[in-house]
Amino acid sequence: MSQIDQKIVQYLNEAHATEVALVRVLQSQIAMTPRGSYRDALETHLGETQNHARRVEQRLSALNAGGSNPLTSAVGVVETVIGQALALGKTPFDLLRGSGGEEKVLKNAKDACATEALEIATYTSLERLAKTAGDDETEKLAASILADEERMLARVLREIPKLTDAVVGRAPAYDVTKTGAAEATKETVRKASAATKRTARQARKVPGVAQAEGQVKGAVASESDLAIARYDSLTVEEINGRLPELSQIDLAKVDSYERRHQNRTTVLGRITTLRGDEPWAGYDELTVAEIQSVLSEGDEDRVKQVRAYERDHKNRAGVLQATERELSNA
Repeated sequence: MSQIDQKIVQYLNEAHATEVALVRVLQSQIAMTPRGSYRDALETHLGETQNHARRVEQRLSALNAGGSNPLTSAVGVVETVIGQALALGKTPFDLLRGSGGEEKVLKNAKDACATEALEIATYTSLERLAKTAGDDETEKLAASILADEERMLARVLREIPKLTDAVVGRAPAYDVTKTGAAEATKETVRKASAATKRTARQARKVPGVAQAEGQVKGAVASESDLAIARYDSLTVEEINGRLPELSQIDLAKVDSYERRHQNRTTVLGRITTLRGDEPWAGYDELTVAEIQSVLSEGDEDRVKQVRAYERDHKNRAGVLQATERELSNA
């Protein structure tokens, strides 16, 4: 692979990470935005963003990204980790910022403008780079997505005056009962959950991404950031007893933290035995009910993976019972 082709793969990885991160941000903003033209814009762009992520991922696969050049693959991992970290860190903050509902929505809209500008710059660069390399497929892909991003930026800019009027009381007051979260029905939640699982699987398709994300966070974590409370005051036996409960991200975070501090071989060895790929991307963040829903799809290989992984980690009765039931019906 030539140097310019490697650069195209790098930019595609960067674009994919941004799209995946933006899916979560858009979902959180829709949840707090009342009905109206701005929420319509967010919902439309959420669908576009999920589509962008799929198309960019497909193009990466076509270019054999991740297998032909380890350095380029590593860049993709880092971009995805950073993108997810930004989304995960930002989403709860979105719910708290501003002095009222109207101001929260306005601030989020201003952020949306900045995000769209970043994506426009990314796809503009990618389109030009692909044109220089004679990569027609990537050039067309970048141009198509660029048009969507430019259209979204223009639409958000048109909404800013109305959202500002709401802040100063010149427009209907914010009604929390009409936000996306308040209006969600059980069916809507089910569909959103399925979309979130698909997005999580896409975000972590590069092997080791969950662990890499944990290592990045653990490198700067304090004791209070760890999933095990009062970590520094616990004995090795107490820590090792808690480790199976942790997700792959949290295991990696503890590993990085432990190496920076006491560096105990017994703890590090136990972490090593527990680290490995989840049955599917995002598994560790799911509830028992959500896992059971996936298992009911009847994929026998997946059921076996879940049973083995669950036994080594959280060992939840509800999940293990579901695996046995599905296997007996197979």
